Amino acid sequence: MEKQEETSPEAVKYFRLSEVEEQNTFKSTWIVINNKVYDVTRFLEEHPGGEEVLREQAGGDATESFEDETLVTTLKDNPSWWANWLIPVLAAGAVTVMYRLYNTESE
Repeated sequence: MEKQEETSPEAVKYFRLSEVEEQNTFKSTWIVINNKVYDVTRFLEEHPGGEEVLREQAGGDATESFEDETLVTTLKDNPSWWANWLIPVLAAGAVTVMYRLYNTESE
């Protein structure tokens, strides 16, 4: 899926809903999710739910449908993502050190 880059206020392109509605064709399919416009034309055939799901939402605001069907986890929503990786790595390191100490004492 492509989306408009958010680099600077000058680079942001704004669309009216009527402009998005015009992009509801077989050649171009746009949807709005969380106030951002996405061109999903190239993603239609790859969508796990089938292209009909996206075509139903094409040319309009799909935020509610998207949030109902998708679990979106972002860094903002889950600030402790590092704990999911750091704790197991530290535990594995501790087990490795204890195993080596045990083997050293056994010899």
